[in-house]
Amino acid sequence: MNKLTEKQKRFIDYYIEYSNATEACRKAGYKGKNLDVIGSQNLVKLRSFIDIRLQELKNDRTASIEDIQAYWTETMYNTEETTNNRLKASEMLYRGKGGFIEKLEVKEISTEWTIKK
Repeated sequence: MNKLTEKQKRFIDYYIEYSNATEACRKAGYKGKNLDVIGSQNLVKLRSFIDIRLQELKNDRTASIEDIQAYWTETMYNTEETTNNRLKASEMLYRGKGGFIEKLEVKEISTEWTIKK
């Protein structure tokens, strides 16, 4: 099944909204007294499409690195922002570009420990 019907698309969106297959069937426009059975069948049949839709919705809500850096840059240059906010934005930009990398020295220490068996 490559193409989804409009009813199936609505079912997927309503299922994501309500987490209830019977209610999703009702809202999507399915008819009959056995909406629970239809909903259960749709969950099996449309599972991969539901997963794809969930991923699409997640991606739409997640800011990209470019979005975040643009926001920090805008905040840093906004003279109406508090000095603390502007400084924090400049710090976050600097960190995002690799600034403030701490270098640690690691030394090997030999011990005389033994494990008794």
